[in-house]
Amino acid sequence: MHVCDSKFDKQKRWYLEAEKSTNTANHSTETAVLRVLSDILDALYRDHFTVLTLFDLTAAFDTVDYATLLRRLQTTYGITRTAQGWFSSYLHERKIFVRYRGTSSTPSLLLCGVRQGSVLGPILFLLYTADLLGLKLHPHLYADDTQIGGFCAPAEASYHQ
Repeated sequence: MHVCDSKFDKQKRWYLEAEKSTNTANHSTETAVLRVLSDILDALYRDHFTVLTLFDLTAAFDTVDYATLLRRLQTTYGITRTAQGWFSSYLHERKIFVRYRGTSSTPSLLLCGVRQGSVLGPILFLLYTADLLGLKLHPHLYADDTQIGGFCAPAEASYHQ
């Protein structure tokens, strides 16, 4: 588990180093936009090329692919055998149904997604998406919105192609 811990710590550091405005005192959508705009203007002022990718991750927890997540837990974090079986058990065989005025629909098997209201769900989502933050880019997160920017001098542009 020590290898897993060190890999998790490395990925966690990337996440913690990302600029976040969610649940931060005196931060809002406006401060998130100003931060990203400031980064872009700074890069342009230095005559750097600038790229910005915007992600709206609404309902993103519902899109986590189980096979990809389990593979990432194994290859990136070293989680195998028994522990991987626990995660597989936690993810698979989940069903959903609708109850309205005492009547319930037929349960349907969920094929993807992690539980948002759980302790483990957000952690699994973070581990699932951590590779985005491992790129040499500048992420900024606000709630379910993520902006990832990249900047480079014109002389370095061919290296990044």
